[in-house]
Amino acid sequence: MSGQAEADTQVRVQPRKSGLTRRQKRAVSRGVQYVVFVAALVAIGASADWGQLQNQFAQADLAKQLFPDIITLALRNTVLYTLSGFAFGLVLGVVIALMRLSSVGPYRWLAGVYIEIFRGLPALLIFVFVGVGVPLAFPGTEIIGGTYGKVALALGLVAAAYMAETIRAGIQAVPKGQMEAARSLGFSHARAMVSIIIPQAFRIVIPPLTNELVLLFKDSSMVLFLGVTLEERELAKFGRDLASQSANSTPILVAGLCYLLVTVPLGFVVRRLEAKAQEATK
Repeated sequence: MSGQAEADTQVRVQPRKSGLTRRQKRAVSRGVQYVVFVAALVAIGASADWGQLQNQFAQADLAKQLFPDIITLALRNTVLYTLSGFAFGLVLGVVIALMRLSSVGPYRWLAGVYIEIFRGLPALLIFVFVGVGVPLAFPGTEIIGGTYGKVALALGLVAAAYMAETIRAGIQAVPKGQMEAARSLGFSHARAMVSIIIPQAFRIVIPPLTNELVLLFKDSSMVLFLGVTLEERELAKFGRDLASQSANSTPILVAGLCYLLVTVPLGFVVRRLEAKAQEATK
């Protein structure tokens, strides 16, 4: 008994092993990562030739010459191209989404083929097809709106494929009881879909649709492949032309900042909408 008691006493008085807790280890690991990241930034910044970068991308006098045309012309055209493409893509996307959910087989197959083709092809090829293929297919005809109509068609065809899947998911996310309740009140299926289901679905899919608007704003830069006049240039074409004329990249940097002037606030709106959507589901 005495031997057992001595052994128990030795176990109890044995000192605990020293070391960091799991939380402390994570904190140390995170601190090391921060130090490495900052050190890498400092090394890159110290090795860059800031004088050459400033001379090529930050000529203040050249940047001033871009205004106000870059805002009143290039940015305005970019916004108009984006909104027209988004509007056409949204309407077509709703139609494709409803076809995708239709009980009629050929409608579903046609919608599926459209979505797979226009999601799989690069947007550049769609612009080339609209600019070259459509006039060849329909000689003697002109797309309504000229360049603006061509851009709306090209952007809309691409956007509709993505929007259709987003809208379809939103419609399927609406509880089935909503349709059943509408039908019990005497609504036809079409009227219930238009009056009850689709409005609720749009409230669900507003954040991803806003994100699609941001993507379209950037994709509008491919309008240059359609061949535009000086008055129809968007931001990328405007900056590229002036950069070629001045043999300096400052116009391209200013054009990029103008893109950010629109996309950053839109990105903030997307995050706010997503946060509100998450709060509404809690």
